[in-house]
Amino acid sequence: SQPASSGRLRSRLHNRPWACLLGGSMATAVPRTGMGTAMGMGGIAGRAGIPEGKATATIYGLIREQKYADAVGLLNVELQNFPRSRAALSLLGYCYYYLQDFRAATQTYEQLVQFHPEVEEYKIYYAQSLYKAGIYADASKVAMSVDGAEHSQRMSMLQAAIKYEEDDVSACESLLSEGDATDADSLIGTACIRFKEGKTDEARAKFEEAAGILGWQASVAYGIALCHYQAGEYRRALELVGDIIERGVREHPELSVGSNTGGLDTRSVGNTQILRETALVEAFNLRAAIEFKFGNQSSAAEALSDMPPRAEEELDPVTLHNQALVHFESDPQAGFRKLNFLLQNPPFPHETLRNLLLLYLKHEAFDLAADILAENAHLAYKHLEPDLADFIEASITVQTSPAEAFRKFDALTSRHIDSLRKFTKSIQDARLFQDGASIKRCLEEYDSALERFIPVLMGMTKVYWDREHWDMVERLFRQSAEFCSEHPTWKLNVAHVCFMTERYEDAIRHYEPVVSKSEKLLDVTAIILANLCVAYIMTASNEVAEELMRRIEQAEKALIDDGDDKPVFHLCIVNLVIGTLYCAKGNFEFGIGRVVKSLEPFSRKLGTDTWFYAKRCLLGLAEGMAKHMVVLKDSTFAMLMEFLDGVAAAGKSVVTRIEQADAVPVDPAVHNVMVEARTLKRVFLRVREQ
Repeated sequence: SQPASSGRLRSRLHNRPWACLLGGSMATAVPRTGMGTAMGMGGIAGRAGIPEGKATATIYGLIREQKYADAVGLLNVELQNFPRSRAALSLLGYCYYYLQDFRAATQTYEQLVQFHPEVEEYKIYYAQSLYKAGIYADASKVAMSVDGAEHSQRMSMLQAAIKYEEDDVSACESLLSEGDATDADSLIGTACIRFKEGKTDEARAKFEEAAGILGWQASVAYGIALCHYQAGEYRRALELVGDIIERGVREHPELSVGSNTGGLDTRSVGNTQILRETALVEAFNLRAAIEFKFGNQSSAAEALSDMPPRAEEELDPVTLHNQALVHFESDPQAGFRKLNFLLQNPPFPHETLRNLLLLYLKHEAFDLAADILAENAHLAYKHLEPDLADFIEASITVQTSPAEAFRKFDALTSRHIDSLRKFTKSIQDARLFQDGASIKRCLEEYDSALERFIPVLMGMTKVYWDREHWDMVERLFRQSAEFCSEHPTWKLNVAHVCFMTERYEDAIRHYEPVVSKSEKLLDVTAIILANLCVAYIMTASNEVAEELMRRIEQAEKALIDDGDDKPVFHLCIVNLVIGTLYCAKGNFEFGIGRVVKSLEPFSRKLGTDTWFYAKRCLLGLAEGMAKHMVVLKDSTFAMLMEFLDGVAAAGKSVVTRIEQADAVPVDPAVHNVMVEARTLKRVFLRVREQ
């Protein structure tokens, strides 16, 4: 659910009650229909930079070895000499198809159809290429023009595949019913339809029936695994995925599975037919989706990097989408670029629009979200559930009309609460009849409904939160306690309200369980630890605050000792928050000391955001000294000068402004920490002399 520059620190000194709620969902490749991929090959004559008389043998040798890119180069040279060569065009279309460059294959087969309209096979290949390129209307039109009873079954399956991709389930099923219902392709097609209809049990049964006819096939095994995933049977899905990957690695070591994770500089294996037949890409995407669902970001990223290596331009839409989502926190600019690219180049995973909008909302890029929604209204109707669409619209409206946004959130809340009450009654009825299966199903439905309601509640509270109307925020939380009181997000945001209203003992009571339940201290959001430390200090529990800070420091040191180069800002943020608190209270001696400590070592902690908050405290101190309201000890002033010198030395490459599309360009030579640190030093020396 997110814009920003790469690596920016996203924590805030003041919490936002909804900031942790908007999460994306990863995409999985849909089950494959029974549409085959067999393409025809023709002969070739002439020379393309190869020895006399060896042209045909060389081209066919490259194709036999699946070196399609090399064959394309030679064939294009041949076509420069003989642009209408049937043999060269036929082979070129074949190579483009197996390179999965379907648009190039489409152009090639279009020429063959124009030059040789009497050859029905070229029409078939042209229709298949159009289908694979996502140009469904033209593919359907060409398929209908194919004559010959011997092609009718094949074209019927192609038409069914097209209707499946266009979400025309009834037409797809009608076309499938014209064939043999016991045929493996028909069974797989029916399974795909049942899957799209949400009937995962029926879909799995059809896939298993097809597997009984065909034997083990990776694509069918993936379909079964996907059905288990959709049914919430994640362990079984992972077992099947593991089997697909194990077979792929054992039978095709040339695909270099895991080479990216191992840090090896491996060449792309390309989008070969072997890669497609192994279903390794789909399997790794499904594994990543399961890990992502359970919050295991590192495992999800590892699953994606374990894929056979391919260049970014060779990635399929599902993989590109999932890479954007998994790596978003570390590289948000690349994430937005990939999601926008997918949206502009259909076909794309149906989660793309949803995730792009939610990410924009999470990072408060409301104008960009509004633009995307306006430009893709037809896609919004197709890919966004009504409640989600209303939620996104209300979130965008907050910026222009808070009252209207609150009204929309309130209407959404009423619908969600009605749904929650209905599920509560269903649970009570199931318990009354002691129906274990019904109880389990109703509890799952209730939990799912609650997860959909929580973001709506947070969006509504944000309207008042941004205006610091704490009484109304607390009132909304109390009204929702009937359903949400045990939800961790609700508890956490109640703690934030207590903190902002300076009820520190209540804040501690809500924050402490969050910290204690986490297996790793650094898994807890930094601002929670910072608020908890401040609450301890404000309740005279300084020793407890110091002990927590020591634990954070030890945890960060352990990460460094283990060789983890990823920047960790937990202790930095804690010190910044405490330093800001003391500076706001007028105790600059202690506050500036905390700020100085927060950025040590500069090589790991000095960044655009951390410097932004640190310099606010420094500017407050400079203002107080200029007004003769603050007098620093000589030792503190000397420490401050040494700190600014160190920051200047380390901050030449750290920009102080983030470039915006509609703003004045950022000049790194001027807008950097070194320049600002030296300017601040001159300011302090001048006010010291007054």
